[in-house]
Amino acid sequence: MTDVIFFDLDGTLVDHRSAVLETIGRVVRDAPGATAPAEELVALWWALEARHMREYLAGECSFAEHHRRRVRSFLPALGEAVPTTPELLDAWVAERYLGPFAESWQCYPDVLPCLDALSRLPRGPRLAVLTNGDPGQQRAKLARFGFLEHFEAVLTPTELGTAKPAAYAAACRLMGTDPGRAVNVGDMLESDVHAADRAGLTGIWLDRGIDFVTGGPSPTPVEPVLRIESLTDLPGQLPPAGS
Repeated sequence: MTDVIFFDLDGTLVDHRSAVLETIGRVVRDAPGATAPAEELVALWWALEARHMREYLAGECSFAEHHRRRVRSFLPALGEAVPTTPELLDAWVAERYLGPFAESWQCYPDVLPCLDALSRLPRGPRLAVLTNGDPGQQRAKLARFGFLEHFEAVLTPTELGTAKPAAYAAACRLMGTDPGRAVNVGDMLESDVHAADRAGLTGIWLDRGIDFVTGGPSPTPVEPVLRIESLTDLPGQLPPAGS
């Protein structure tokens, strides 16, 4: 039976992509000296986010520095001068990005019905969030929508000392469970599902109909996967008792 369900956060519980695109779209509209069309600048920010987040997850820089690197690369295309000190870069990030970004967070409507249904299961599984994001920011998202009380733990690279995919084994150890009794649910086919399967967990793909990275249609799996289109379908997909 399932002992622990790990939930990814961005793209699974909270609509990260829409919040980013809304925030940067606003930044671009307010930049009269922009050097490229708005859609190109938004795409540039999205690509920079992916690049510098990988550097943060690889331990090459702090979470604050990964934001600074992104802004240093982005501001010339925006037609703005790059601040010369870390403090000024941090001020730009806080005022122009993080504040409006937090205002743009939205949870998916299927999250709370799923969590409530799981809580009513007899001998229901323990729940945890497993995310590569910054712990403070991720907990703030969960608190905004009243989700924190549903989870026994919120696990990030800070707590685990490593990011996905190595985080799966570390998360199971921290939660005191065997990977074979753990489920991971997420929207990213490779990092949330295939990587979890390889670590011995049961990966369940939440197919929201959009590719998180490209914004295009969902990828087509090259091998069979457990797939749901809504979190409300999750309770019926859990491995049965005795399995």
